[in-house]
Amino acid sequence: MITFEEIRGNEKIRAFIKEAYNSLKAIGYTEHGFAHVGLVAERAGYVLKELGYADRDIELCKIAAFMHDIGNIVNRRDHAQSGAIIAFRLLDNMGMDADEIAKVVTAIGNHDEGTGGAVNPIAAALILGDKTDVRCSRVSETDQTRFDVHDTVNYSVISSELAFNKSKTELTLSLEIDTDISSVMDYFEIFLERMVMCKKASAYLGVTFALTVNGQKIA
Repeated sequence: MITFEEIRGNEKIRAFIKEAYNSLKAIGYTEHGFAHVGLVAERAGYVLKELGYADRDIELCKIAAFMHDIGNIVNRRDHAQSGAIIAFRLLDNMGMDADEIAKVVTAIGNHDEGTGGAVNPIAAALILGDKTDVRCSRVSETDQTRFDVHDTVNYSVISSELAFNKSKTELTLSLEIDTDISSVMDYFEIFLERMVMCKKASAYLGVTFALTVNGQKIA
């Protein structure tokens, strides 16, 4: 069976992720490189592990997470769908079983807001890992006078944690933000659609989703 470590170390996959990130960086997007896909894989795997899913499902989820933004090498528009097609070709050539490719490709093709949704547990966990990655180190622009609102909101985040409560009934994204840089309202203006997607993904997995900012429960 193809493992997450094999995927993470594959030179061709890494080359595609690197070039995809370079393309987004060139047009001013926040970080979508190895730091992002690594964190998304960690968080998505954590979600399924805490909910008692099989080890192989967790492994496939981490594989999907690591490859989920590979479609940005083609274009940001419809990158989830192009990424799913690219991932299919790569995984098929590596000899992954068809039923496993199907799960990974489905998750990748459904991770983006507006066109996707939690259609299986791997897709749900991928959405949660991806949409909760907000942090100051995602800002690629070094000149603060040139920040757009996405840069400002990410730059304001001091800490970010995704964790279940003890009973595993609620998944909470806890943020600490510098309100001198960005207001809570600015966060919602940019990320409301993503938080709604997280709420639906959590519901698919049978749990609730909550957001706290600076110690206050917002949703």
